Amino acid sequence: MKPIQVGLLGIGTVGSGTYEVLQRNQEEIKRRAGRGIEVTMVADLDVARAKSIVGSHVQVVDDARKVIANPDIDIVVELIGGYGIAKQLVLEAIEAGKHVVTANKALLAVHGTEIFAAAHKKGVMVAFEAAVAGGIPIIKALREGLTANRIQWLAGIINGTTNFILSEMRDKGLTFDDVLKQAQALGYAEADPTFDIEGVDAAHKATLMSAIAFGVPVQFDKAYVEGITQLESQDIKYAEQLGYRIKLLGISKRTPAGIELRVHPCLVPSKRLIANVEGAMNAVMVHADAVGTTLYYGKGAGSEPTASAVIADLVDITRLHTADPLNRVPHLAFQPDAMSDLPVLPMDQVVTSYYLRLRVADQAGVLAKVTGILANADISIDAVLQREAGEGESHTDLIILTHDCVEAKMNQAIAEMQKLTTVLAPITRIRKEELN
Repeated sequence: MKPIQVGLLGIGTVGSGTYEVLQRNQEEIKRRAGRGIEVTMVADLDVARAKSIVGSHVQVVDDARKVIANPDIDIVVELIGGYGIAKQLVLEAIEAGKHVVTANKALLAVHGTEIFAAAHKKGVMVAFEAAVAGGIPIIKALREGLTANRIQWLAGIINGTTNFILSEMRDKGLTFDDVLKQAQALGYAEADPTFDIEGVDAAHKATLMSAIAFGVPVQFDKAYVEGITQLESQDIKYAEQLGYRIKLLGISKRTPAGIELRVHPCLVPSKRLIANVEGAMNAVMVHADAVGTTLYYGKGAGSEPTASAVIADLVDITRLHTADPLNRVPHLAFQPDAMSDLPVLPMDQVVTSYYLRLRVADQAGVLAKVTGILANADISIDAVLQREAGEGESHTDLIILTHDCVEAKMNQAIAEMQKLTTVLAPITRIRKEELN
């Protein structure tokens, strides 16, 4: 049978990894796919570099539209990234009747509804396993492996840069700024790390997982996003003393009122497996009614781990290339006419528990005033830790863990506590997730 012909748009880190793994494992991949899969055309602005990677037997051009226009190309792999030209090229490839594989989580999180609708109309597939958690097959697990289940919640460490930073801060007691510089020197963080450290990258991925888990449209604009730039090493130490570790989690939960979709630092019990995911590794927990809790762990980025996911998508499309479009796995797991209109809840309606750190005057009655405000807001306390003031110090840290409450109540309580003259600095609030 004639091999499936693939055109790569971009041959950077992931593109070169995809080509190398396809070449190295071509016989194994052919045995699984039922026919060969060959990269026969590459588009990249740096033509000389691209030719040095793929050699003379692959056509290299500097215009991505030439790949899309080639009638022999069956699958277009978009590895350019971003929201701009990548969106135009993906839609043009779909319109030309090409299947698309992409690692572009930002594009799908923001424009996925439009792209999936276009693909459905043309009867082609858009596959995106590589867009979330690199080499971990979490999209396939959510979309196919757990299809019998009613998924209740998912929580994931889905950005390796931030997990590396938090791991180093905990292990070495370093400041955020110091570890960020180290991460940039090691290549874990970009020169402009904003998307990573502010939680945007994780929110893109959480948006896609949420849509698949609950059968709702992709709605990145409704996600609550908070990064790790305000975390201090002392909070990581206090969390450790209380039996927790701080992780940046992407979380989505089904509730009677709607779907929670949020990314922010969390205290996670140190006995949970996900709390012990260190360095640049990724992990996703999924809790569902039939199977219970499952955990998916592995490398969330890198040339060949991400290439592994790209090629898995290529194999899936190859197997289903001639199948009736109506009998393929839907892009977001649920049939397009059976999507749910469950709303995404605003953050002030989310229910969770909290870690609070207050810098307070070291004098009598302070704890009573603080706990009184929490009691008036109907917020119950789980634990209290008060650091002894050092010799000559007139202030101390008061750490409070609460039970579950609505975020709006906590916002109000923090505002009241902040007004106290004995509270000497802005209150630090970190949400707490037990992940039972």
